[in-house]
Amino acid sequence: MTTLIKNGNIITATDNYVADILIEGEIIKAIGRDLNIETYNYSSLQIIDAAGMLVMPGGVDPHVHLDMPFMGTYSSDNYETGTRAALYGGTTTVIDFILQKQGNSLQAALQEWKGRSDNNCVGDYSFHMAVTDFNDDTKKEIKHFIEEEGITSFKTFMAYKGALMIDDRQMIGLMEEVKKCGGLINVHATNGDMIDYLIAKHIAEGKFSPLYHYLSQPEITEAEASERFVDMASYTGCPGYIVHLTCEGALNAVRNATRRNQKMFVETCIQYLIIDASKYEQEDGAKWVMSPPLREKKDQETLWAGINQGLVQVVATDHCPFMWEQKLMGKDDFSKIPNGHPAIENRMELLFSEGVNKGKITLNKFVEISSTNAAKIFGMFPKKGTIAVGSDADIVLWDANEEHTLSASTHHMNVDYSGYEGWQVKGKVKKVLLRGKLAIDNNECKVDKGFGKFVKRNKVSQVI
Repeated sequence: MTTLIKNGNIITATDNYVADILIEGEIIKAIGRDLNIETYNYSSLQIIDAAGMLVMPGGVDPHVHLDMPFMGTYSSDNYETGTRAALYGGTTTVIDFILQKQGNSLQAALQEWKGRSDNNCVGDYSFHMAVTDFNDDTKKEIKHFIEEEGITSFKTFMAYKGALMIDDRQMIGLMEEVKKCGGLINVHATNGDMIDYLIAKHIAEGKFSPLYHYLSQPEITEAEASERFVDMASYTGCPGYIVHLTCEGALNAVRNATRRNQKMFVETCIQYLIIDASKYEQEDGAKWVMSPPLREKKDQETLWAGINQGLVQVVATDHCPFMWEQKLMGKDDFSKIPNGHPAIENRMELLFSEGVNKGKITLNKFVEISSTNAAKIFGMFPKKGTIAVGSDADIVLWDANEEHTLSASTHHMNVDYSGYEGWQVKGKVKKVLLRGKLAIDNNECKVDKGFGKFVKRNKVSQVI
């Protein structure tokens, strides 16, 4: 299939110009003004007129949890529904997390996750490997995953003791091996021991509402763990990436590290930029129970500033949806509410509406934090994350002026409520191309499950 996108206003992380884009198969073949397609001698050609549209690279969401086992249930979006919903929202590539079971190998975890993902994805995808049991056997697997499997990032948890958490001794050992092999460490940076103490304290006092989920994870639990992780990464020299950073204290730990010329990658999520902890005082507060929890208005201001200061490089989702019935597992005890929030479809439209339209970020910054930086950090650039000759033709056509309302009645995520019900947004995805194929066309999906491909990633390099 050959496609010509004409007259679009092309926006990348660095550029803003009007041009045509010629796509041959899955790849961008040429970019220029008034391309003379007759010289290419194509027998058939699909022409898309993008006049008046923004033309941007497909989004990259490096933090999702699809079909994930958690607290005795599974997240409600599987690889088919989740990657399809991502496409509707302009995200063409996601990176999910494989969770190693303690006592098992990394390879066993990969096979378990492949059993759910293979031939089921509508959009493109890759994996991080969450290491929950670092030992001599696990250590031997790191090089294979980076060099053979194309999985170059390894997640660690500083919380969820007894299930996912590793201690600082394991963290240092893993960092040293990952650095040697050319990978990167992702971290869930919250102080698990302190959180467990506060959860037990609140329950003993008969405090069971969702508000106490928030009060069991005060800012200090995230700030302390972030600082500890940053220091360990500095000591080992291992590239580090803090996932879902939410608050001023945690970002200050990163800011302080720049004084010793340390580079630390930081991700926040769309929810932490635009909604706050007052949600936990509502009757349906369980909808927003996630870890870390929503924070305060002052933290939102810090995160927007951090984006423009270059301290926060990525806006992701931590998409981990549960049906309302699943959330009600904790109706009498906040500690039993499955943690997670649906946002995979809403991320880019909310970020555009709340960020670009309200003057908090530029169009170029929007592309940078929703696509390009994640592609660079996680070894997919320039295949993903930009519009350039030779790149995958992952392209979003965007109407910057169309206003619409977010609702569970119209979204495509497999969850029966929306964390943004009734939210008015300006800016809408109109068409999405994935590897040259028209995947979304005016709210209709044109590709089936199995179209999505696994993306093998390159070794990590300090590129931004």
